[in-house]
Amino acid sequence: MLRVNNFQGHSLNLSEVMRIASEIEAKYGRTRIQTGDVLLTIVGSVGQVAVVPKELDGWNIARAIAMIRPNKPELSRWLSLVLRSPQAQYQLGVAANTTVQTTINLKDLRELRVPMPDDGEREAIAHILGMLDDKIELNRSRNQTLEAMTRALFKDWFVDFGPVRAKMEGRKPYLPNDIWQLFSDRIDDEGKPEGWEMQPLSELLTIIGGGTPKTSVDEYWGGEIPWFSVVDTPSASDVFVVATEKNITAQGLAGSSARLVPKGATIISARGTVGNLAIAGCEMTFNQSCYGLRGTGSAGDYFVYLTAQQMVDQLKSMAHGSVFSTITRQTFETIRRPFPPPAVLTAFERLMTGWFDAILSSVEESRSLAQLHDTLLPKLISGELRIADAKKFMERTRYQAASQTGKMS
Repeated sequence: MLRVNNFQGHSLNLSEVMRIASEIEAKYGRTRIQTGDVLLTIVGSVGQVAVVPKELDGWNIARAIAMIRPNKPELSRWLSLVLRSPQAQYQLGVAANTTVQTTINLKDLRELRVPMPDDGEREAIAHILGMLDDKIELNRSRNQTLEAMTRALFKDWFVDFGPVRAKMEGRKPYLPNDIWQLFSDRIDDEGKPEGWEMQPLSELLTIIGGGTPKTSVDEYWGGEIPWFSVVDTPSASDVFVVATEKNITAQGLAGSSARLVPKGATIISARGTVGNLAIAGCEMTFNQSCYGLRGTGSAGDYFVYLTAQQMVDQLKSMAHGSVFSTITRQTFETIRRPFPPPAVLTAFERLMTGWFDAILSSVEESRSLAQLHDTLLPKLISGELRIADAKKFMERTRYQAASQTGKMS
């Protein structure tokens, strides 16, 4: 059963799916979805749109999602584009509604007027915008694979001690020889590789507190410094946060306890919604409900992130507080883990850097593509921009973006 939390922008993330008994699902045949149905979130995080792919045919949806079944299958992509447009979102109250629990009224949805250019124009618009969507989805899928690879290697080296156990069992090396030689061939009496030290998690980290500028001082807000809060948490596959919902000024930074962290630092939510993780994709700061984590000594940024990711459930289980669950600095002191020699950490960070750089590059590209999509969408649907002009606009915009990043193709 799909829920609102399965929507990720305008695609579906199936990493956490609710499952119900078939005899219960059978009572809700009316909301059973088919390939090509258009789904719209109507309660809470409203206005998110997705088209049902073939592999989800026969699934069901929660009450906070509306299902729209086009009379003609070829209209699916067009309807999804229309629903994503600012004009439709405003008509449905997404932009205008300021209540705590935003809700899209189904009566308004039924009465929504849908622009219908001729078939050729409609298909051309859907094709142009669809190419951008497809590239964004390809980047997301690629990042998902790369992120899984980073977790797998971390687990093998630092949780399962794979190279050490392979040596003990006389198996052939599966790492380059220079790296293979860095691992011992014995597990000591504490259950860790010989030569590794047990240390509190706090010894591996520099923990940095956050802060919030005074909301009453206008000069503190709307600047160029990204200010991270839990709403900015990226998807598990994208890992990096490169833009935030709110920015602050240099005055705001100086007038609060907020501190800058460099690109690569890990940010973890420590109060309320505990355990959300992100890597800073650029220099930024964050609110007082978060900590910034940096490695000490030879512990690099990506080792720190993956360590926090691997231990986040333990950190969350130890959170406490009378009003909000909270991770404190003492929580990091309580958890102990084996700490490898510097040479192992250096080799690991060198391998990770290439993979995480590729993830960040895809995140940045997808953000640029999404901005281009959002610029073109209302202009094309309203007829303000014609197809030929849109193609020229795309070429000019992509040329400018490539020139700025030095990635001409």
